[in-house]
Amino acid sequence: MSVKRPNPAQWLWYAVGGKLPDRYREWVLHDATAPTWLVRHVIRRLVFMAPILAALYLVLAVMMNFDLTIVLVGLGLGVYAGMYYSLIFSTHSVDSRVTRHGYPDQYASQVRKALKQAERDRYNATWRNGGATSR
Repeated sequence: MSVKRPNPAQWLWYAVGGKLPDRYREWVLHDATAPTWLVRHVIRRLVFMAPILAALYLVLAVMMNFDLTIVLVGLGLGVYAGMYYSLIFSTHSVDSRVTRHGYPDQYASQVRKALKQAERDRYNATWRNGGATSR
């Protein structure tokens, strides 16, 4: 059975921090533990920042007629600072998101760690310990 994905409107709600219905619990866990979990986190943060950046651009560049270069540099620095802090707290943020959907505290981190260890064990069994040797 495949994991049920939320529709685009539900995903937008999820991206800005909302809780999805319980039927999407498994998808939330997959979202937090897939190999691309950090990329997904960055995309969610960019979606969260987009309306704020658009409003600031509208006010500063269009309504107040500030120099476009200064506005774009300022917005770029805002994106940089926002992404910097978002990435610093990405593990905590994703773990909190998973906990909000009914899983134990730090469950996503534990699952990611277990998946990474299983991959490392598989690699070692193939290439280090039991694999073909070249002599």
